[in-house]
Amino acid sequence: MGRLDGKVILLSAAAQGIGRAAAIAFAKEGAKVIATDINEPKLQELEKYPGIQIRVLDVTKKEQIENLAKEIEKIDVLCNIAGFVHHGTILDCEDQDWNFTMNLNVRSMYLMIKTFLPKMLKQKSGNIINMSSVASSIKGVVNRCVYSTSKAAVIGLTKSVAADFIEQGIRCNCICPGTVDTPSLQERIQARPNPEQALKDFLARQRTGRMATAEEVAHLFVYLASDESAYVTGNELIIDGGWSL
Repeated sequence: MGRLDGKVILLSAAAQGIGRAAAIAFAKEGAKVIATDINEPKLQELEKYPGIQIRVLDVTKKEQIENLAKEIEKIDVLCNIAGFVHHGTILDCEDQDWNFTMNLNVRSMYLMIKTFLPKMLKQKSGNIINMSSVASSIKGVVNRCVYSTSKAAVIGLTKSVAADFIEQGIRCNCICPGTVDTPSLQERIQARPNPEQALKDFLARQRTGRMATAEEVAHLFVYLASDESAYVTGNELIIDGGWSL
């Protein structure tokens, strides 16, 4: 018996990093996983895992989300993971940077929740897990202005949905990681003028002396997706190795 036997779980950004790790962890615990991403070649690598089916999806496109919803009769858990990390202060953030970040990091969650929540309400049960960050309303982080703003908005969205629909059997929580060693992080490090120094800077702020792994964050996703967390809603769950202390 798996911890997620029989549950249908839909998640975004499943092609790599935390999303990939979560999709695999869900499937290993017996869930039927619908893994989505815009990166089809990477997404196809998940097809070798029993219990995972893939769909190419741009979560910023309302029509694509609505078309996917027509294919899904039942959904137990919705995981909104897609996001983008902009580097810079408010003075480095141009209009297009602000709009792109807020569109992907916040509006996509609005679109996904608004589309799939009615199915959950019809079932009188549902579970939504959003990806936020310690860089949000939890902690001020240098050079993360618009990113932190967007992730603070995710916390607000999470609490709002949890409060509005708790009596209808809906739970909504968000996960707030610190620095996680993912392909996305490595790309950001390599994009810095001095990648070696950038890596040292990231490690220097880790009080445990290391970054989190995507698999460690995936364990938290499994807990929130399972009935073990049935009494948990409206919360931001921090997994940051003590960075926010």
